[in-house]
Amino acid sequence: MPAQLLPITALLFSTLLMLMAGGLAGLLLPIRAGMEGWSTITIGWMGTFYSLAFTAGCLVVPIFVRNVGHVRVFTVLLTILGMSLLLHSLIIDPIAWMAFRGLAGFSLAGGYMVVESWLNERVNNDSRGMIFSVYMITTMVGTMSGQYILPFGDPSTQTLFIICTLIYSFALIPTALSRAESPKPLTQVSLDIKGLYKRSPAAVVGSLVSGIIAGAWNILAPIYGQMNGLDNLSIATMLVTAMIGGAIFQYPLGRFSDFVDRRYVMVLSGIIGVILSLVLMLFSPADGLSGYMVIFLMGAVLFPIYSLNVAHANDYAEANEFVKISGGLLIVYGIGNVIGPQIAARMMESFGKTGMPVTLIICFAAYGLHALWRISLHERPAISDQKTEFKYQATKNINTPESYQMDPRSDVPEEETEETPTEDSSTENIKD
Repeated sequence: MPAQLLPITALLFSTLLMLMAGGLAGLLLPIRAGMEGWSTITIGWMGTFYSLAFTAGCLVVPIFVRNVGHVRVFTVLLTILGMSLLLHSLIIDPIAWMAFRGLAGFSLAGGYMVVESWLNERVNNDSRGMIFSVYMITTMVGTMSGQYILPFGDPSTQTLFIICTLIYSFALIPTALSRAESPKPLTQVSLDIKGLYKRSPAAVVGSLVSGIIAGAWNILAPIYGQMNGLDNLSIATMLVTAMIGGAIFQYPLGRFSDFVDRRYVMVLSGIIGVILSLVLMLFSPADGLSGYMVIFLMGAVLFPIYSLNVAHANDYAEANEFVKISGGLLIVYGIGNVIGPQIAARMMESFGKTGMPVTLIICFAAYGLHALWRISLHERPAISDQKTEFKYQATKNINTPESYQMDPRSDVPEEETEETPTEDSSTENIKD
């Protein structure tokens, strides 16, 4: 294992630094915006611009890379990320901040894609699972550690903005000095939403709704914490607590879905999400241990449900279609990320701190009810032999189509790709 990780240490370190800065920025900016007295709707628009630009970056950055190469594009994008943070500190204006967040979202998407493509160069059949797991751990550790930088500074000053810029600059160094060969061309996502929906309506709608849930939480949870009277350390702890809950519970939830129709697990997740959101209206994070326990359990369904959609869609597809299908669902999820902050912002503007749990109640109910409706329309046959193994996907805008190249489910023996599709995998019969 050390021999396999040694050549990619520099790339993983760049990833860690990017996510550390991204985690800090994602917490710093909404808190500073709240301190400026901007409305929740304005802060929601900042999140929408970020998510929209991130999704666009997944589609556009491969074009730039083909024209000028990975290293130059990566250098430019990380430079823009640093500039965007400095611009935030220099120009305190909500409209300008929306544009700056768009720059950051686009640049982060490109930065992740370049690093992921480099990591893909080191992936083979023996190391795919290990590298994918280490990458997922790196993304989570980077994001959580970045959020915990916030309590060491004052969001009302420029210090944390400068620190975030410095971290982005440091992230350039390991990759710029890496002797790794130039990666293969980046994955170009082909959008076929209609085809994806025909293949698996539950997965497409589920990805959209899970994107709305994640977008609402990831963007506006800091404001929700502020409304509950939490200090910066407590807000960071709240966000990290939810992420840890998702990391711990994703395995038992996913393994359970490996043995039953995953749509039943989607229904169960929706029910649990609704119940926990109702409890969150009674026990907020301001209530101490009881509130954090609710947040911890909320993370158990808030983060893993997107992975259920990806696994479900690929259960009934040809093995060599994994990257294509998963990349398409990622774009659908990104669209949900764009919508989520808008819904949550308006709910929080109308209902105050209860607006966040109300938003989650509506979304989890929609997620579970749609899966239940699909079950009533079409009962799936037993597919235990061809069912893919559940794998966790990160859900804080750190996934790009390139990351699916590392996923063990993309490892398809060459002879399997030439087989004739079975009846269950044909488009006409893949309607759940």
